[in-house]
Amino acid sequence: MSLHPDLEAFLELVELGRATGKSLPMHEQSVEQAREEFELSALLLDPAPPQDTAVTPLQIPTRDGARLPARLYRAPACQNQGPVILYFHGGGYVVGSLDSHDMVCRRLSQATGYAVLAPAYRLAPEHRFPAAVHDAHDSACWLADNAAQLGLDARRIVAAGDSAGATLATLLARTAALQGADAGFALAAQVLFYPVCDASVTYPSSRAYAEGYLLEHKTMDWFYQHYLDTLGKREDWQVSPLLAADMPPLAPAYVSVAQYDPLRDEGLAYAAFLQRGGTPVHLREEKGLTHDYLRMSGVINGGVETLYQAAAHWLRQQG
Repeated sequence: MSLHPDLEAFLELVELGRATGKSLPMHEQSVEQAREEFELSALLLDPAPPQDTAVTPLQIPTRDGARLPARLYRAPACQNQGPVILYFHGGGYVVGSLDSHDMVCRRLSQATGYAVLAPAYRLAPEHRFPAAVHDAHDSACWLADNAAQLGLDARRIVAAGDSAGATLATLLARTAALQGADAGFALAAQVLFYPVCDASVTYPSSRAYAEGYLLEHKTMDWFYQHYLDTLGKREDWQVSPLLAADMPPLAPAYVSVAQYDPLRDEGLAYAAFLQRGGTPVHLREEKGLTHDYLRMSGVINGGVETLYQAAAHWLRQQG
């Protein structure tokens, strides 16, 4: 299937901005510039997210004494002592924030009827690997410990995220499976939107969609240069979960990849890897779309809402 026409028109505008010198690829910017531009993109990609959602600011303590800002989202349909999605934003561990993915959390809560807890894990290069992994684990433990007080069900925690955030979610799923009660939390499911799964090699989709499809191959390298202090850490399973020595059955997984995403093939490979380990997997390839489609409700007319609803339908089937 060809690119969605709305998305194709948007990408043409992006390319025009580069050709006229009004914008640069992320990997040619400073970290500060890239973060600022990524934040501003949220206003363009989805300028009118649902507003009838209660948003509560929170603070999550970490193992090293830091406190992570977080937000708890509750759409009107959320039940007291109901399920909760622990959501990690994308951005290659370098960009992204609570603000850049505010619309995603609002729309997820609206579509699913689940509360959504979004922690602002710390970013590189100020906080390199494994800081984000530790922050994700600490957030999951804190949520499990405080669920009842927050009006949430600790038995129905779903780890979710997009891009690098999806990687953090699936790392939590593996930790929960390997450590059991010692993990400090349990998961009912995991929802992975275009996850980053293998930094060690270049997949065919990364070559085919290396430029011109929002996320670019050189940008991925730029992310890893800031996130990792040595090249060899790309083969660490906490960076590349597809390289884990073994994969026990994990919480049921919803895996969604985009057709025109450089990460598509590693996402497909990871879904197969989970299945071989005994994890129930529901795999979707979103035709005509690129990376970051969750944030594009203002670009793709009517198309993104169906993707939220598809994930919500799967979650309802999990009970």
